[in-house]
Amino acid sequence: MNQTPEHDHEEDAIPLQHDAEHERPRKPQSVLLYLVILFAAAFLLMALSYFMQRRASDAAIEDLRESVTAMQSVGDIQTQNATLRQQVADLEAQLEEAHRQLDGLPDAVSHLEQERERLIRAMDLFWQINEAYVRGRYTLCRTLIKEMEDTAQGSPLKEVLPTESTTDNDRFSPADRYQEIYEAVM
Repeated sequence: MNQTPEHDHEEDAIPLQHDAEHERPRKPQSVLLYLVILFAAAFLLMALSYFMQRRASDAAIEDLRESVTAMQSVGDIQTQNATLRQQVADLEAQLEEAHRQLDGLPDAVSHLEQERERLIRAMDLFWQINEAYVRGRYTLCRTLIKEMEDTAQGSPLKEVLPTESTTDNDRFSPADRYQEIYEAVM
């Protein structure tokens, strides 16, 4: 058995070749594993993208809600502003009217002062007429009545005499008592 190294090598190569021919190829398994890994990675990336997109959408929706709330608040503020402006205009008109009335107040005070003086004079004459009538001094009573009827200052003083009694004694008012005396002596 004299074998040459070449022959030895050939005999060793035969089982290896035989094993290689009958052995299944492993290449398709590694490609399948590679595809599964790629699909898993793609799925994970899509899931991550979905959740990020959802979070961004939720944030955008929340921003829109805040914006709508802010716009409603702005609308409410504008309505309040218009109402307040109207109130300010109304108050300014009232203030202007008050100033006009205040400007006319000295004239009104002067007029009231004159009326008060006329009332005091009329009441003074009335008490004098009443006293003269009660004492039977009819000539003095007629003289005082002429003064009461005098129209030199405008209207007669008898017109400012009170028409209601201020006492609870069921008596005549000054105007009624004056008329009673006037009819009795004139």
